[in-house]
Amino acid sequence: MLTHPSRDISQHWAFGQDIEVLPRIFEDEITLAVMERRLDPALALAVRAQLAGPRSLEWYWRGAPGQAMQSDLARRLPALDAGAALLDDVATIAEAMAFLFDTATIGIRLRTLEGAMCPRFHVDNLAVRLVTTYAGPASEWLPEHAVNRAGLGAPHPDKPEIVADPDAIRQLAVGDLALLKGCGWVGNEERGLVHRSPQPAAGERRLLLALDPG
Repeated sequence: MLTHPSRDISQHWAFGQDIEVLPRIFEDEITLAVMERRLDPALALAVRAQLAGPRSLEWYWRGAPGQAMQSDLARRLPALDAGAALLDDVATIAEAMAFLFDTATIGIRLRTLEGAMCPRFHVDNLAVRLVTTYAGPASEWLPEHAVNRAGLGAPHPDKPEIVADPDAIRQLAVGDLALLKGCGWVGNEERGLVHRSPQPAAGERRLLLALDPG
């Protein structure tokens, strides 16, 4: 059963509807900080426009989140004439990420996906990543009590199942801004958030944004 905890900030996750929840990722015990939000109508329309045609989107940027970044993304959008709200949203998130982690450099990836990018539960080896799903099923994650970390890593017949409690699998919502703490965060080497990409339904596409600071 997939659940979306709207107000539960116990254990190692923090959810809230204001941006003030995101800095909680700096707390030692927190490995997931999520700002819950719904896409406003203009942004939802811009997202649908990018997915309406046959052309896929796969855009990467590494640098400052400024006008050069926006211009580069604009050149890659499948439906630029309807993409202003999406451009503004990506720029706002990138600027907030740079401010939060006090860095001038952000790695950004915006892409459409027709299959699960990382279908197996795993942890990231980097320090932290922000993800948001604009369309399609959002990322799934596991509370620590439902993880058997001995099963992580490359699949092997001798490894146990990663998921100790299938009923505990949780899922983010479309629009949520989620900071996922990885094993590269100093002091969190053995506690990276366990998560995976969901499998879209047949004919369904995801639009996923991921940002890495530094």
